[in-house]
Amino acid sequence: MSHTAHIPSHRKPRRSASKMALRAGVAGGVLSTLAVAAAAGTANAAEPVTETIEMPTLTTDLSTQIAQSADATQQAADSYELRAEQDAAAVKAAKQAKEDQAQAEKKAEAKAKAEAAAKKKAEEERASRAAERTTLSATAGSGASADVAAPASGSVGTVISFLKAQLGDAYVMGASGPNAWDCSSLVQAAFKQAGVDLPRVSQDQSVSGTPVALSNVQVGDILYWGGAGSAYHVGVYIGNGQYLDAANPSKGVVVQDLSGYPASGAVRVL
Repeated sequence: MSHTAHIPSHRKPRRSASKMALRAGVAGGVLSTLAVAAAAGTANAAEPVTETIEMPTLTTDLSTQIAQSADATQQAADSYELRAEQDAAAVKAAKQAKEDQAQAEKKAEAKAKAEAAAKKKAEEERASRAAERTTLSATAGSGASADVAAPASGSVGTVISFLKAQLGDAYVMGASGPNAWDCSSLVQAAFKQAGVDLPRVSQDQSVSGTPVALSNVQVGDILYWGGAGSAYHVGVYIGNGQYLDAANPSKGVVVQDLSGYPASGAVRVL
């Protein structure tokens, strides 16, 4: 027996060809996988460039849409708010118009009542003055003395009463009483007793009232001689075709007949 026959061999047993081929195939597959993975990694490393370009675009579009939606929502809210304000203003305006109309109607009614009351009062005063003038005319026509005072009640009576109280006073140009007068100062003072403020001179007094035809002259009307606005003399009609005036320095304050010195015109202030 050989001296090496019992010494075990230290060589590794040879692998079979099939096992080696299998291992080679596995290794190749792994290497291929790694290569593919590496290639994919390189591709993926390059792809974000494309994706980073596209993503902001998508994000910007989405932000724009959101902003537009917010704007549309805000516009709708503003429109609703404006409509609500307009409706409230319309309601308020209608209410105010109704109140104004009611107030205007109330004022118109009050004005109509005041005018009616004033008209009635004026008619009553005219009737009273007409009755008073009739009484004064009747007194003058009955032959009563001119120096007898007329009734003191009423504005016309007050004027006539004052005038007759001055009978016999002197005539002095420019004088204003109490014991001397000119024609216009006597007329002015007489009507002042009835609360009527007349101008001082005859020219102005001849246009101070309502023009009256001489055929319709009544007690208390102012008579004037000369043109309206340029009269040179005035007196007051006292009824029965007579008037009272501060005539001239020779006569003083007297009662005269219109037939002897016809007037040019007349005005009525009472």
